[in-house]
Amino acid sequence: MTDAALPTFPFVSGETAGAVVAGEATTGEAKADERADEFHWLEDIHGEAPMAWVREHNERTDAALLNPAYKALEASVLEVLDSKDRIPMVSKRGRWYYNFWRDEANPRGLWRRTTWESYLGDATDWQILLDVDALCTAEDTQWFWAGASLLRPAPGQEYRHAMVALSPDGGDAVAYREFDLDTLAFVPDGFELPAAKTQLSWFDADTLCVGTDTGDGSMTASSYSAAARVLRRGESLAQMAAKEPLFSVPQNHLSCGVSHSTTPGFERDVAYDVLDFYNSRSYLRVDGSWVHIQVPDDMSVSLHRQWLLLRPRTPWHVDGTEYASGTLLVIELEAFLAGSRDLRTIFAPTPAQSLQSWSWTRDFLLLNLLSDVSAKILVLDPAADWTAVELDACPPLHSVDAYAVDEDDPDAGNDYWLIASGYLTPSTVYRGTLAAEPAAEHAAPSTDSRGTPGAAATLVRKAPSFFNAESYSVEQHFATSADGTRIPYFQVGPKDLKLDGGNPTLLSGYGGFEVSRTPSYSGAVGRSWLERGGVYVVANIRGGGEYGPSWHTAALRENRHRAYEDFAAVARDLSARGVAKAARLGCAGGSNGGLLVGNMLTTYPELFGAISCGVPLLDMRRYTKLSAGASWMAEYGDPDVPEQWEYIKTFSPYHLLRSGRTYPATFIWTATSDDRVGPVQARKMAARMESMGIPVWFHEALEGGHAGAGNNEQAARLHTASHEFLWRALNGEL
Repeated sequence: MTDAALPTFPFVSGETAGAVVAGEATTGEAKADERADEFHWLEDIHGEAPMAWVREHNERTDAALLNPAYKALEASVLEVLDSKDRIPMVSKRGRWYYNFWRDEANPRGLWRRTTWESYLGDATDWQILLDVDALCTAEDTQWFWAGASLLRPAPGQEYRHAMVALSPDGGDAVAYREFDLDTLAFVPDGFELPAAKTQLSWFDADTLCVGTDTGDGSMTASSYSAAARVLRRGESLAQMAAKEPLFSVPQNHLSCGVSHSTTPGFERDVAYDVLDFYNSRSYLRVDGSWVHIQVPDDMSVSLHRQWLLLRPRTPWHVDGTEYASGTLLVIELEAFLAGSRDLRTIFAPTPAQSLQSWSWTRDFLLLNLLSDVSAKILVLDPAADWTAVELDACPPLHSVDAYAVDEDDPDAGNDYWLIASGYLTPSTVYRGTLAAEPAAEHAAPSTDSRGTPGAAATLVRKAPSFFNAESYSVEQHFATSADGTRIPYFQVGPKDLKLDGGNPTLLSGYGGFEVSRTPSYSGAVGRSWLERGGVYVVANIRGGGEYGPSWHTAALRENRHRAYEDFAAVARDLSARGVAKAARLGCAGGSNGGLLVGNMLTTYPELFGAISCGVPLLDMRRYTKLSAGASWMAEYGDPDVPEQWEYIKTFSPYHLLRSGRTYPATFIWTATSDDRVGPVQARKMAARMESMGIPVWFHEALEGGHAGAGNNEQAARLHTASHEFLWRALNGEL
């Protein structure tokens, strides 16, 4: 591992953990809630009665959904997902380029690698490292690939040691096994860790630093590791657990971990204490002791060689100077630790422009920005007093990301990937090299008349088009929210769109955890929605990160309603502009987006004709007691604190359903093996709606984790079911 930003935990959108224990609340008030909840019994995830309820509802939904037209559409979507012409994205490690690939013949997937010369060729020669389908057959276990951690070797040596992560059910708990990249096999008697929410880092070929479940006290209330310990080759997990932790945090914190950097000349250990999603503390190991990098807890901290990068989430006052939220600051690490606060501002946000991410090559810093949700990239040169040059590679209304290929590679340390995509533009991959003058030919791809990067950066791969994009156009519009804030949204539809209110329109949103919704190509959306005559809309509401940290914090906790007001404003704007009246407007969201559309269902039902609600949070009274919910209190608040429950209950869809009110057609879907949000909130919401006579469709995938799908076939089913339900509902076909 090279120096990088403080390790972060996945967003609710696609990304955290937690094992459900039904009925684990201990307060009297919470117990009273359980007694008042007629569907509390559905929280027993694998219980016989709840699973019988799930199977009965799955059968009912399948009977209504599965007809020849649906099956043809699903097959068309699966063709996109299984296409062998998709771009196999790669990560460079030494002389090899690694990829994980799923297709029709390999539904669980292949971990494989190739050389650069072969990757550029017409027929890539892949060396198979691990066939997950074959492993499932050999071990009679339905493994799901969850990634691999490779130990960077000493200079001049080849990569050999890897820890492969496999999930037994598609959830976030994974088992780790050591894999030998020379023999292409698991190491007999090598490192092996059972399935858990594990944090892991290589120290050397015979040593790991591990945070995992070793019994009482080893995990936080949010189900992450509370302690990191050293595991040496040949030691058992029990022997490791008996040691004093290398680093630990209180159990009411979110998590902790230790990362080891192997950058030559800058080898070091960094520990992180994550208090909640937005507050953490970083520590540097100096002479055997942990030294706190003393910045506010809500600061993003990143190390690269001699540099310390800082990005405040809220305004930061230092020595009489205020640094705005979203600013990027730099200082030499040793100077900072010695007490200097001579900070250099290398990016300052504007009302329209925000910093989304950054990536170091060996000698340069790449900044990925959004300007009114369109991409912009800057290249900064520390050796030239942090001179910034714009990379001319970002057409309007597109997503373009630049990041290092491998900063520690002696021959490619200043190489970068450039990934471009748009709603009608299939993903394209370029590779360039940054030189001492970023504006020179190696640094900045030109933009031709069609808005694609030109010859200065090498075209590596271009994904195929899966629908006729020439028939459609992409537009950006702005709605006005309840408090006067302008809310951007993208609209993708036919060039000859009639503004008569009659277009079946799908409005998608998320609005949480500082996640930005940027333009991206989806052949599946093209086939299942656009080609049928629909309009596709993505709303950039508050709670996301499109305009930096302040856009996110504007909709936190007691201000959550702003995200929902923003989404409703976009819905009203679509109606006012004649795109879709309410009966022809559907909305869809998953996870935190499921909570979003759940609030559209209960608070703004008059604005929509149909709602698709996936892997959702819905019972905000008990969300902290279910799966990984305790880790999200910084986003929503703590319902066990009475004054916080007063505002949380205003956006808890499970508690906002009312008898006698008309609701739009609703499809709620989830997964049994989702150990992040969990399936029980979706179950309970559907059950309560049914008990109140409110029509609802429900489906629960039995595996696939928070994504609801562990292979392409399951993903095609999930995508098609949601879109088919919305299409039928908006066209009066249910």
